Amino acid sequence: MGRKVGNEGQGELGFEGLRFYQLALELLKAAYRLADKLPPYEKYNLADQLRRAAVSVTLNIAEGYGRYHYLDKIRFLYIARGSLNETLSAFISEHAVGYADEELVNWVRNTVTEAEMALNGYIGFIYKQKRGHEAFGNKYIRDDTVEYTVSIHTEGARD
Repeated sequence: MGRKVGNEGQGELGFEGLRFYQLALELLKAAYRLADKLPPYEKYNLADQLRRAAVSVTLNIAEGYGRYHYLDKIRFLYIARGSLNETLSAFISEHAVGYADEELVNWVRNTVTEAEMALNGYIGFIYKQKRGHEAFGNKYIRDDTVEYTVSIHTEGARD
């Protein structure tokens, strides 16, 4: 039995039940599998970038889902959408240098397209819902700016 999370009409699993999140997890697994097969000298270059792009998608979906104000939600979902394309580009780059085959890149391209379409639909849903609009208006919620005062004291200086 699943747990009920939120009331956004997305089932009982919260963000985990979202189709584009599930697709992002599939991309993440594929990214890690490919990164593990890369030569050791690519550990901090292509492998790292591939993993970071793919994990950014899932993390930003979850972050956006957890935000209250609709513009905050959408901001993180836009970042997730950008990371989807970054992930695709990483796979294309891996293919260009001979580390990924055409079949894998085509699967990634199709998965990204499907995830992006579902994500765009969800963004539209969130925008129409406008949760938080009445309480906070049409502005992004952000912390009040903190003012810092810097004073420089030099040894032997007179006040």
